[in-house]
Amino acid sequence: MEKKLGPRREKWLEEYCTHGDAARAARNAGYKYETDADFRKEGSRLKKALEGEIAREMEGRMGDKGPRALQVVEDLMRQAGRYLPDFMKLKDKYDFFTRCQTPELATEITLMPIDQIGPDAAILFSDILVVLQAMQIPVEMKEGVGPWIPNPIKSQADVDQAIVPDIHEHLGYVMEAIKMTQSELNLRVPLIGFAGSPWTLLCYAVQGQGSKTFDKAKAFCFTQPQAAHDLLQKITDTTIAYLKEKVKSGVNAVQIFDSWGGLLSPADYQIFSWPYIQQIIDALKQEIPVIVFGKGCWFALHEMGKSGAAALGVDWTCSARNARYLSGGQVTLQGNFDPSRLLSPIPEITQAVYDMINEFGKDRYIVNLGHGILPNIPVDHAKAFVDAVKSYY
Repeated sequence: MEKKLGPRREKWLEEYCTHGDAARAARNAGYKYETDADFRKEGSRLKKALEGEIAREMEGRMGDKGPRALQVVEDLMRQAGRYLPDFMKLKDKYDFFTRCQTPELATEITLMPIDQIGPDAAILFSDILVVLQAMQIPVEMKEGVGPWIPNPIKSQADVDQAIVPDIHEHLGYVMEAIKMTQSELNLRVPLIGFAGSPWTLLCYAVQGQGSKTFDKAKAFCFTQPQAAHDLLQKITDTTIAYLKEKVKSGVNAVQIFDSWGGLLSPADYQIFSWPYIQQIIDALKQEIPVIVFGKGCWFALHEMGKSGAAALGVDWTCSARNARYLSGGQVTLQGNFDPSRLLSPIPEITQAVYDMINEFGKDRYIVNLGHGILPNIPVDHAKAFVDAVKSYY
């Protein structure tokens, strides 16, 4: 927040961020009222104004609002367990989906990178596969394997068994985590919610586990296209409802991760992935900024640039110049630091970040990794990445 505040408003903000009570903050900041009701009213007004400023700041960072990059390091935050020691302590005590499904734990994990690394936004700790669980497609997390679906989707009958769930009944714990996290953040930074793309979720639902090729998922689409489209639509409908509830619960932006979109040919991408992402964008774009990241999907940037998405993520295999050209030059871009580069000496990380910002340009740009952080990245190297962005200006 770069806007200059008056002394009393600045004192109110300091007090509010300390204890989270807007009325008490108004009293301590020196606002002059006679009754508790008046202090509550003034506190509510100041809190609402601050929320509006954060929303406008988020939207401004998505557009052409001056010489700064949004210092969101989403893939550092979303995968905190890969590099933060404090997370590893929780990992030893609680299994993966317990951490996702317990609002107190999800909140604690979400805040870890904010307090330890210092990025400019938080992204809710969760997992894209909770959507499949809500659709009655059981998902486990196996040690040494990763995501594991005991009974993968193989037929139209299996697709018919999947439900479009009641979000509050099956994913209410995510909404509780959002509210709890926002309370703990005290409006310090925006909070981002996310979901996997329908194609990416289909990959896991059909393949049954992670894969370099997702050959079974592709074969399902090519040999049973109607069943594939039925499943994709169910996932899309669930995702739209899920993200809308996240918006109601208080997130400030949402991101769609199409992690496996790059495995499809450009033609097949337009059949099995992009139309469903576009449905999600259309359903959300009037309510909240929508960010779309498709790993390896440089070939779709032109279509994405016309989609109404507030920002597009690109990975490190697509240069800044090509990304600007392919996307039409009018949409905010996000990325695209190679996560492996965080293994470089810190001075090299700093210079590489400066070079990346110079290549993308300071406007319409969100600084981020080009994909998820690696498990062997030292914490001080991750922090150096964030510090380099902040020191650029």
